[in-house]
Amino acid sequence: MLVSFTLRSFRLKKNVVMFSALVLGVAALACAQAQPAPVPPAAPAARPAQAAGPAPTKIAIINIQRAILSTKDGQKAAQDLQAKYNPRRSTLEKKQADITAMQDQLRKGGATMSDEAKARLQRDIDSNQKSLQREAQDLNDDADQENQKLINEIGSKMMAVIEQYASQNGFAVVLDVSNPQTPVLWAAAATDITPDIVRLYDLAHPEASAAKPAAPPDAVKK
Repeated sequence: MLVSFTLRSFRLKKNVVMFSALVLGVAALACAQAQPAPVPPAAPAARPAQAAGPAPTKIAIINIQRAILSTKDGQKAAQDLQAKYNPRRSTLEKKQADITAMQDQLRKGGATMSDEAKARLQRDIDSNQKSLQREAQDLNDDADQENQKLINEIGSKMMAVIEQYASQNGFAVVLDVSNPQTPVLWAAAATDITPDIVRLYDLAHPEASAAKPAAPPDAVKK
């Protein structure tokens, strides 16, 4: 019932950046297929246009889920999310423990309790369980909403890194193998660009790694 708050990237929605099949090199392909314009008859000894270079054909894979979680931004976001919602989760855990204690009381002492006392205890159990379910659902919804926002922020910045990396290294297609809808049955380890993308992302966005925790109050000089 209680959720463990870990930054998740496998719940990317269709209306955000899609990583399942990132097709790159389209402009280069169109350029390669374009035919040079014919030289007018009156033009003397026109120099023929050079043919465009070959379109990129290499294919790479990336685990976006692992990439986002491995970046400094992803790690910091997960820690912040955990710290923000831990108090509410602890409160729910305490309520769950109270319900369990009442259930044990009803089970162990039911034989000696009056019908009225048993009915009252059962009503309290039912009421507390309904309240716990509502609060747990609210907590999950709030955490999921913020989790998705963080994923979209990191994912949009990572998309720019992937595009630049793929263009510079001649990749035509980058497939996200963390997406179950991507039909990648097998891929050589050498085609996995996840570590490179994580490294380049952290280099391009060093804010999270540069941030330092505030000094504790007793360490501040008066």
